[in-house]
Amino acid sequence: MTYGTYDLLHYGHIRLPQRAPQLGDYLIVALSTDEFNTLEGKGNFYPYEVRIEMPEAIRFVDLVIPENCWEQKMSDSETYHADVVCMGSDWRGDPRFETLRTKCVVVYFDRTSGISTTDVKTRLGNYLIATREDSMHLPRLFSLRSAGPSVKPPSRSSPVHRDQRARNAC
Repeated sequence: MTYGTYDLLHYGHIRLPQRAPQLGDYLIVALSTDEFNTLEGKGNFYPYEVRIEMPEAIRFVDLVIPENCWEQKMSDSETYHADVVCMGSDWRGDPRFETLRTKCVVVYFDRTSGISTTDVKTRLGNYLIATREDSMHLPRLFSLRSAGPSVKPPSRSSPVHRDQRARNAC
C-alpha cells in the first residue's frame, strides 16, 4: 500500500509502484482527495475524479482508494490486510507512517532524483511566463490563461471514464 496525490503524473510517480512488486503481490494506492489536500494546504491541478485515472492506469497498481485524512492509515492497513506500506524517502521518520510499524512493515524508497510535482509546477509556471512574454510580439491566435488549482480538463469524447468512488468521511 502507498499514499499520494498523483497530480501532474511524472516518471517519479511511476517508479514507486514499479518497485513495489518486490515487496508484495497486490498494490493499493490511497489517493488524496481534494478535500484532504485543501485541509493540508496543498492545491492540486486536477480534481480527484481526474487524478484517480492516473494511478489506475499504472499497470503495477491493483486498487485505488480515497485518502480522506491522516488517521485512516491505521484502519487502511487493517481493512486491506496490508503487510507493507511503501512511501518515498521524504516521509522517512514521519510519525504518521512510523506508527504503522505496529501493524505492518514500512519501507521508504529513495525518491526519484531530478523530478517532483513541485518542480514540474514551477517549471511549467516559468514556461508559461516566458511564453506569454514571447507571445506579446505574435498575433493572438488563442487566449493564454492561467491554469490555477482544480481546473477541470476539457471533457473527453467517452461518456464515462470510471465508476465514481465513494468518499468516506473521516
